Amino acid sequence: MSETGWAIIVHGGAKDIPPGLEDAHRRGCLLALAAGQAILEAGGAAIAAVEMAVRALEEDPTFNAGHGAVLNAAGEVECDAAIMDGATLAVGGVAAVKTLRHPISVAAALLSRTPVLLVGAGAEAFAGAHGGELCDPADLIVARPGDPGCDTVGCVALDRHGNIAAGTSTGGLTGCHSGRVGDSPLPGCGLYADNVVGGVSLSGDGESLIRTTLAARLMHSLEAMPPGAAIQAALTYLARVGGEAGLIVIDTEGRVDWGHNSAQFAVAHARAGQPARAFVNRAQDAQEDYP
Repeated sequence: MSETGWAIIVHGGAKDIPPGLEDAHRRGCLLALAAGQAILEAGGAAIAAVEMAVRALEEDPTFNAGHGAVLNAAGEVECDAAIMDGATLAVGGVAAVKTLRHPISVAAALLSRTPVLLVGAGAEAFAGAHGGELCDPADLIVARPGDPGCDTVGCVALDRHGNIAAGTSTGGLTGCHSGRVGDSPLPGCGLYADNVVGGVSLSGDGESLIRTTLAARLMHSLEAMPPGAAIQAALTYLARVGGEAGLIVIDTEGRVDWGHNSAQFAVAHARAGQPARAFVNRAQDAQEDYP
């Protein structure tokens, strides 16, 4: 990577996108990308870019995260989120939270503190004590004509200083058991970042991603192969337990790639010197310089 190189990729979840909503998913991903890209273009940190991009996805009711999260079996919103700094390997996560407008920012507040993961009322109390944006749970519920899908949003970014960060946020599964925690807030399952290797953010069937520690497996593959091959190796391994997934990757050289075995996977990406682009299927993305 050159001194001025940066890269960013965001995703809106590996899932079937309802008819007529593909443009909303592309547009939402592009808006989130722009929020993070502005920070990177100004010389800002990857960790800040990831937080801002994921906040934008949490604010967009198109996606199953934050405002617009799906409801569990009790008819409640319960959200999970995590963020990881590849420079220090610091990670922060929250799970099963009901009153946080932006779970990703509360996760980010944990990066410099001892707890790695806080859940439920404890996470909400921490948010209240550290400037987190609390809200009425009803404010997160959005009426929709159909199911938005049950998946995670996320972002990976590389800044001009060579630092990599990754983040995830989700509203979980429609109708899931109260207190269920998926892969999203778990490092090595739903995300990971390490300046020595790269950064990844995943979406899909959470229990399958946990059983395979798929983010960790993807990172190990990145040590030996380019992103495209590492993604395919991870998806092949996932077949052992079944399930769908979408994966986004940036490696230390600034190579950006993504893949999925789900029907669709909304993604937007940009790099220094290249325009932002958005897609809902990997086959649509014909960028020639992927490894």
